[in-house]
Amino acid sequence: MVNPNQIVAVVDDDESVCRAIKRLLHASGIESETFLSGDEFLSTLSAIPSYRPACVILDIQMPGTSGLEVQRQLASIGLPVIMITAHDELSVRQAALASGAAAYLRKPFNAAILIRAVEMAINGPLRP
Repeated sequence: MVNPNQIVAVVDDDESVCRAIKRLLHASGIESETFLSGDEFLSTLSAIPSYRPACVILDIQMPGTSGLEVQRQLASIGLPVIMITAHDELSVRQAALASGAAAYLRKPFNAAILIRAVEMAINGPLRP
């Protein structure tokens, strides 16, 4: 379960993907904010120092700053990142996971898997 005060940032250059993920998260009780580029998201982080989402769902291939570059810039502040992509390449997957991505999902992804990935990214793995 995700704390209702926590926000998930969704960063994808495809507005329909942003809307779909936002609806899916909302239906699961998770609030989110969407950004249509890595640059827009990074600008918000810079402009509003108190803005810290609990997790970032990040598209890899975007115009301007790529998802991998955004992930690299987020590493210093420790935000959990879930990478999503329509073009799965082994080297990109390995780079994202090696850089600390909490999950790497190929579009189209299963809704339950995305929700579980978000919960695990925010709360950490379940303890037996």
